[in-house]
Amino acid sequence: MLKHTHTLWLALIACVAITLGNIYWGWSLLWFLPVVIVWIGLTSWGVFDIRLGYFSKTWYKGEATQNYVSITFDDGPTPFTPKILELLEQHQMKATFFCIGKQMEKHPEILTSIIEKGHTVGNHSYSHVWNIPFFSPPKIEQEINHTDEILAQLTGTKTNLYRPPYGITNPNVVKACINCKKLIIGWSVRSLDTVIHQEEKILQRIIPRVKPGAIILLHDTSEHTINVVEQLLLSLKRMNLQSIPVDHLLKREYNA
Repeated sequence: MLKHTHTLWLALIACVAITLGNIYWGWSLLWFLPVVIVWIGLTSWGVFDIRLGYFSKTWYKGEATQNYVSITFDDGPTPFTPKILELLEQHQMKATFFCIGKQMEKHPEILTSIIEKGHTVGNHSYSHVWNIPFFSPPKIEQEINHTDEILAQLTGTKTNLYRPPYGITNPNVVKACINCKKLIIGWSVRSLDTVIHQEEKILQRIIPRVKPGAIILLHDTSEHTINVVEQLLLSLKRMNLQSIPVDHLLKREYNA
């Protein structure tokens, strides 16, 4: 898969070639423009599509050799989370909750319940503010470490799983994750349940894309997602698929 370093070198080689062409054969310097446009386009794609692993290794799916998937929830815990936990328990499924530090502080009893019921908790930053992708590496590290501290204080556990807010990756995010020893966790199936509110439309986005090894992105932040989860769990059973925590799906040590 194309990586950031590859496209950078290709762009540099193209720029050298254009420069030499201009010196020796009179090539137009306007050829720099499409090179720059293509490089910016590829880099932007890499920033916003976590599946590409453009800047570093990202984990967005598991092996397709067994009938396992992983349902993941972002942005909690919230008052909607207990109902989701109830549904998961009812259908004997496990999930991973990528929690925001501030939300952990607001709902410590729900956070504890997530772990007590056998689910995995991942780090989803402390503040989840809109401009967090533009933070410096030390500031992103501060967000990650603060959330880890809250998790440890409230539950006595730790996690090496990190999902960047908005799924955005860049060199700063990667550097912070390396320093904090975090695995960058993405998804292969995006529900868009924070944008689409019609339950049937959300399910139509999810179900056709689900296959063994899938990591499904949802949010435990709304009533309509609760209804989607209920139907999704029934569909997984019909498809003979079992949801397990994402660290189990990826066969990566969790409490590391």
